[in-house]
Amino acid sequence: MTIPRTLRSTLGATALVAVGALALTACGSGFTDTSSSDSEGLTSSDDALSILIGSSGEAETAAVTAAVAAWSEQSGTAASVQVASDLPQELSQGFAAGDPADVFYLSSDAIAGYAGNGSLKAYGDELTNKDDFYPSLVQNFTIDDQFICAPKDFSTLSLIINADLWAAAGLTDADIPTDWDQLASVAATLTTDGRAGLAFGAEYQRIGTFMAQAGGSLVTDGTAVADSSANVEALDYVATHLADGTFSYAADLGAGWGGEAFGKQLSAMTIEGNWITGALSADYPDLNYVVAPLPAGPAGAGTLQFTNCWGMAADSPNQQAALELIEYLTSTEQQLAFSDAFGPMPSILSAAEQWRTDNPDLAAFLDGAEYADFPPTQEGAAEVISDFNAQLESLSSSDAETILGSVQSNLEAILG
Repeated sequence: MTIPRTLRSTLGATALVAVGALALTACGSGFTDTSSSDSEGLTSSDDALSILIGSSGEAETAAVTAAVAAWSEQSGTAASVQVASDLPQELSQGFAAGDPADVFYLSSDAIAGYAGNGSLKAYGDELTNKDDFYPSLVQNFTIDDQFICAPKDFSTLSLIINADLWAAAGLTDADIPTDWDQLASVAATLTTDGRAGLAFGAEYQRIGTFMAQAGGSLVTDGTAVADSSANVEALDYVATHLADGTFSYAADLGAGWGGEAFGKQLSAMTIEGNWITGALSADYPDLNYVVAPLPAGPAGAGTLQFTNCWGMAADSPNQQAALELIEYLTSTEQQLAFSDAFGPMPSILSAAEQWRTDNPDLAAFLDGAEYADFPPTQEGAAEVISDFNAQLESLSSSDAETILGSVQSNLEAILG
């Protein structure tokens, strides 16, 4: 099973930590400055642009390459796309060598380190379409009140239900759960020998949805709040149903991720993002499923969102052209074309209505943008979450307060 793009981006953050010493000590002054600067503080030259991306496969590579080629022909500025085999590593090596790509995919958990060492050009406020991005996505890429880079697309998490197993259990549309009690009830109904009612990854990036639904988070307004009573309530709820067997971690079912467990019908439901649609279409084309909003918790609706932005190098000698390219790639027309080609949700409000029209069965993913939380973006947060995930593997037999107390201490250490 190929791990889907957005999940790979999340996992890629861990790889970035491994090369952090190289990445986060790279300075932002590798080019010889032969370019000029325009009135907006952007460099401008005749230099060609290089674009570095991480790709989910041929469809994404072809779509991005075609879009860049179309812009290049229209603008008269040469531009080329390189596909990284290990994006975090290649990005960090480019900065360390003083020769980064001009434009590149950048994950939200990597932005603080690169912004802090001067590797990035903060160009967000120069975008002509800056007010069209979802506010929560802008917040994802805002550091010290600076809008650093344009969100290129995003995903949220929803409840994915096997329609055939649902019907076979005597459940109807009226039984689609809207709160935690109902989720526990239908998970119990759907659980059989060899099949869990609900499966998901043993990680904050999935279990964090329950924390959000309880009113919890890891960081609020720059302050660590991991050990809140809301988060304890969320982890206790998950632990209870892991212990009774109605919930399960995908790995405990012999699957690599929630989508695989769901596709193999080792679980009747899973919590995943919209990338699962492509994986199911490719590997389990005959599986019938429904996408529903995640059930509300004690504090209401909650989900997590994941996103990347179009980063721009502080050392790029042609930032003005890079800005124009990014505006082209994040336009309504182009984002809808990307969505049609390889599945991401557009990061701009102006594309929402058409996306809903084109994807009526997936609307729950887009609805989640209204109340989505996102993993903390502070430098060092990826390491804290990695440690949190290791502790979550034994959640059903552990004490939630102890786990969250450890996360709290680790977050306080990086937040100063």
